[in-house]
Amino acid sequence: MEYTHLGRTGLSVSRLCLGTMNFGPHTAEKESFEIMDHAQEVGLNFIDTADVYGWKLGEGITEQIVGRWIAASGKRDDIVLATKVYGKMGKGINDRGLSAYHIIQACEASLKRLKTDHIDLYQMHHIDRTTPWDEIWQAMEVLVQQGKVLYVGSSNFAAIDIVKAQYEAKNRHFLGLVSEQSLYNLQTRTVELELIPACLEYGIGLIPWSPLAGGLLGGILGPGDKVRRQEESRTAMIEKHRNQIERYEAFCSDLGKAPAKVALAWLLSQPAVTAPIIGPRTMNQFKDALQALEIKLTPEQLLTLDEIWPGPGGHAPEAYAW
Repeated sequence: MEYTHLGRTGLSVSRLCLGTMNFGPHTAEKESFEIMDHAQEVGLNFIDTADVYGWKLGEGITEQIVGRWIAASGKRDDIVLATKVYGKMGKGINDRGLSAYHIIQACEASLKRLKTDHIDLYQMHHIDRTTPWDEIWQAMEVLVQQGKVLYVGSSNFAAIDIVKAQYEAKNRHFLGLVSEQSLYNLQTRTVELELIPACLEYGIGLIPWSPLAGGLLGGILGPGDKVRRQEESRTAMIEKHRNQIERYEAFCSDLGKAPAKVALAWLLSQPAVTAPIIGPRTMNQFKDALQALEIKLTPEQLLTLDEIWPGPGGHAPEAYAW
């Protein structure tokens, strides 16, 4: 297993992060346990979840599964545990968002479900434009002072949100954000314009989610993915990008590597990226994803991938001006 620091911190995390969103809705608890056990066996120490995962209001089903595994395995001190706050967790008007009220309440509930006394990385799942930063940071500071949270991260923030967050954190002599989870893959590269430059400037580790673009980069035209191809939600996307997908899958075939592994290897080569999130439904998917670490793309191969899946043209403003 390869490791790196989480952003500018001294915390070491594996270069792949185990995403647990499928645990519960699509992956039974027994196999979820087996996947987390195997993660430990291979040295993957970074596990990500969220209070809303499981998608039943207020239940935190996925956190509960992770918590039962922590209790059964005794591996709490061997993992870097990340979860999230923001989503709707009850019927009350204050049961969502980033108010101090909800942050404190949600953290206590996550700790209980996860069967732990602290969260290593507590991430804001989305920007909350109705709550001032001094309120957000005050709540996070309390949790850090109490030892219930060690580091704070964000998810689905724009570059301007990161700038505002870090400005206010610095004024409070607080560490602020150490990571950002963003939609980033070969097919969706908008974050290269402003978000990645902001992450590099502030020493924030980028944790890409949806590294396979919902399956488009996973060999979706191949014989083994007929079911996914037939899903109505993907049909239009496949047709829109068919030419690129065909060229991409041919490139991967010539390389002798599975498309999903190449997509992950590409992310691992990008600046600011700490660890792409892999969200397996099965043990086989998990084992396949781990093999991406063995692929080291050459500059020529990276250039070819840029030609197939062009980004926005680099950082702003040069990408669209001069």
